[in-house]
Amino acid sequence: MIPRDLTFVLGGARSGKSLHAEQLASDSARPVTYIATARRADDAEFAARIAHHRARRPAHWQLIEASVDLAGAVAQADAPGHCILIDCLTLWLANLLCPPDGAAPSDDYLARFAAFEAALGAAAGKIIVVSNEIGLGVVPLGAATRLYVDELGRLNQRIAALSTQVTMMVAGLPLALKTAVR
Repeated sequence: MIPRDLTFVLGGARSGKSLHAEQLASDSARPVTYIATARRADDAEFAARIAHHRARRPAHWQLIEASVDLAGAVAQADAPGHCILIDCLTLWLANLLCPPDGAAPSDDYLARFAAFEAALGAAAGKIIVVSNEIGLGVVPLGAATRLYVDELGRLNQRIAALSTQVTMMVAGLPLALKTAVR
């Protein structure tokens, strides 16, 4: 059995989590596939964010855009000796719970969580997953926002439990929460 190599990088907005994850992927000296979970940008500000991430990534990295089928994207990109960087679970969950057409949240989001966990558990390569930690503030007033905060917290816990390493980014500084046993 191949031991799992799963790193989870958490942090707040502008904490340095994506940059740290990108550095880990580069440092792996493996071919990298970047799985982007953002939907197409609907406004100039979000388009600029996406452009910033694209400009920072090496041109030779492969790209898969997976706004909903994250498990399928992991299965497609996974290979021994390869590195997958997923950025980020926060946007993926927003895609599931807040469809762009204003429809109700996807009925199958919990099944998609389970499929994603299974894909991570079966992976042969190195995987780095990025997510926001948004549960440190006050409880939101709206039911939809509470659902989102609660489900992201639960998803983060599930991925952290699977991970061999978990890092929390604060002000650009990596804080090791869980380290791989060697």
